[in-house]
Amino acid sequence: MILNEKERMAIQELQTLEKGCVEKYKKYSQQAKDPELKELFMQLHKKEQKHYDSLGDVLSGKVPSCDCNDTDGKEYQPKATYHGESEDKKADCFLATDCIGTEKMASTEYNMDVFRFGDSGVRKLLADIQIEEQNHAEMLYKYKTVNCMA
Repeated sequence: MILNEKERMAIQELQTLEKGCVEKYKKYSQQAKDPELKELFMQLHKKEQKHYDSLGDVLSGKVPSCDCNDTDGKEYQPKATYHGESEDKKADCFLATDCIGTEKMASTEYNMDVFRFGDSGVRKLLADIQIEEQNHAEMLYKYKTVNCMA
């Protein structure tokens, strides 16, 4: 598969977005106070790294297969840690809220960029990643809800 210039630039922009997500989740996993949130951030860090790597494959001419994982958000059942108000809860709420915003932005970018590609395999990959970004936001929202942050 050979990308045209417009397609190559779109993939590079998406890869830059994913790199930011990878770095954010790594940093936030170190900053989170709640072990449940730390673990969620570490999981999301790995998933965003997979997105970054998949986009790198596309840049090198290979389209990786995708599994259209649309169950992570639905199946995620976080445990409540916070029951009252605390500074740790406020700090973790900020981190989770910030990441929901990032996931919304990423999902929007994938939704718009999917139509730039003629190759159906690339479109399927980008659509799959977009669904996974939505799952990430759902997981973060469920964490906030169970901890009375939403």
